[in-house]
Amino acid sequence: DSSAVHWQISEDVTQVVCTHGAFAALKADGSVVSWGSAELGGDSSRVAKKLKNGILQVCGTYGAFAAITSSGSVVTWGSPAYGGDASAERTRLRFGVKELCCTFGAFAAIKSGGSIVAWGDPDWGGDTAEVKDQLRGEVIQLR
Repeated sequence: DSSAVHWQISEDVTQVVCTHGAFAALKADGSVVSWGSAELGGDSSRVAKKLKNGILQVCGTYGAFAAITSSGSVVTWGSPAYGGDASAERTRLRFGVKELCCTFGAFAAIKSGGSIVAWGDPDWGGDTAEVKDQLRGEVIQLR
């Protein structure tokens, strides 16, 4: 039910992404509004200050969202089991992120130098240890 945020999403929405139980709307001013199941990303209050402006892209797994800020950092919220907690990669996600991609349970980010940072459920791609040699060099795009 979006009635609690209806006034925030009634205009200027440029992108809507979803998890299994929540939505996140990116607005033209770079802010993000989320709603739905709190456990699956509908509650972004923990990171609300970081979502007020300057967001360039939002991506959603089964139960979490990740967003790139204009400074190239990543903001996450939602279920840690699905990538909503990127604290293990905090240092690598502070700057230089240019693109996000996601699976059912994990996120991957391309940094400006072409390196990849992944987090979330290892069974869904959140751990690149097994392919780190293949990821050397500059990655151009994630799909």
